[in-house]
Amino acid sequence: MMTTRKWRSRPAGGGLDPALRSWLTEPGSLTARCQRACRDFRVRLLGYRKDLPQADEMPCRRLARVREVILECDGVPVIFAHTVLSTATRGRLTRWLARLGNRSLGSLLFSYPGFRRGAIEYRRLDSRHPLYQRAAALGADVPRLWARRSLHRLGAQQVLVTEVFLPAIATLE
Repeated sequence: MMTTRKWRSRPAGGGLDPALRSWLTEPGSLTARCQRACRDFRVRLLGYRKDLPQADEMPCRRLARVREVILECDGVPVIFAHTVLSTATRGRLTRWLARLGNRSLGSLLFSYPGFRRGAIEYRRLDSRHPLYQRAAALGADVPRLWARRSLHRLGAQQVLVTEVFLPAIATLE
């Protein structure tokens, strides 16, 4: 069962750690920031498959291409990323996503001039949310995790990128 809380245009609620807020509201590439914050940055591919998106990710719940990765700094998971691309349209983005492997989607989204990024939305996920469950399986033993998401467009295609922040992110600068 999913929580009924909605995605918001800014992080809501008090008590947000300033270090976490800085990461959560980062306007640029989280990949680039992670690379600056640690000696050994890696992207670990967890899976790339056709699957149903989460109920709040697409208006029509049809099969989509879903990619999940972990961003690691110095061997420690700091961000769980979940990406959804509709199978309704084909294009460069479909081919690029299929070939990324352990490379960062963020490096592509922020370097290719044709991408347009939509507004960033924020939400605290708890154990009822499937993305919390997948992120918590990486060792996040906390009752809630902050997440953000944004829609990136390239021509007729759009990809929704959700980033779930694991507790270790607050230890990075």
